[in-house]
Amino acid sequence: MRNLVLMRHAKSDYPEGVADHARPLAPRGVREGALAGAWIRANVAPVDAVLCSSAARTRQTLERTGISAPVKYLDELYDTTPGETLRQINTVADDVTTLLVVGHEPTTSAVALRLAGPGSDRAAADRIYGKFPTSAIAVLAVPTPWSELEMEGAALVGFHVPRQST
Repeated sequence: MRNLVLMRHAKSDYPEGVADHARPLAPRGVREGALAGAWIRANVAPVDAVLCSSAARTRQTLERTGISAPVKYLDELYDTTPGETLRQINTVADDVTTLLVVGHEPTTSAVALRLAGPGSDRAAADRIYGKFPTSAIAVLAVPTPWSELEMEGAALVGFHVPRQST
């Protein structure tokens, strides 16, 4: 069994004159990226590989998680489709048992929901349908090699939104 962790980038800032691809994290995003990393380390098997959008906010989110694994930064994960995201996942080596994908909305939630097949946690799916906020994490169990993963070919087993308690 493999683990697929789909994460939306943490809260980004909107500085004037900065192109979308170059937008950095907001202070809240910096905090929540670290919370997301702590949650992943505490609740998911160690991450073996990462696919990350090439955008500044996704790169910074990954950095803030503190997750140390080989990373591929991909333009193909920026402003993309669920099908293209799955194509990138399908290229991952078979020896990777836990894969983290850091991307954007609305694609990240669409990938999670479209991959969620039999045995999925319906309550988690309902929460994703409602909203996939910044720094949110969907965890799916994948019973096949990455190259054979298809839509509805995994089980959604969890959904978490890391937030600092007040």
